[in-house]
Amino acid sequence: QVQLVESGGGVVQTGGSLRLSCAASGRTFSSVTMGWFRQAPGKEREFVAAISWRSANTFYRDSVKGRFTISRDNAENTLYLQMNSLKLEDTAVYYCAADGTSKYRQTYYAYSSVATYDYWGQGTQVTVSS
Repeated sequence: QVQLVESGGGVVQTGGSLRLSCAASGRTFSSVTMGWFRQAPGKEREFVAAISWRSANTFYRDSVKGRFTISRDNAENTLYLQMNSLKLEDTAVYYCAADGTSKYRQTYYAYSSVATYDYWGQGTQVTVSS
């Protein structure tokens, strides 16, 4: 059974940092695209960042560029999201996601689309306070 389990969320003040982790199990994800999405109350789920299977390509939504860094450890089947300089608007539930195929994604649209991802974690809450 495939599982993605996020951890590392919490409450942090503006300007602070958090590091999210996503532990994958049930299959090897070293050859697939993985990403982070988030959903704030009353809003749709939105793309945050994604990484190709060899970490050669990373993509970010504009509002987190320069503040967030996505990375992966294929040997540990783990995905990370380092979040620095957090802002109030970063408050959301953050979800880890994994592509179920080994298709090589080439465009920002493909990496940022919810439809690309077949597996999802349960989410971890990130709350940024003033």
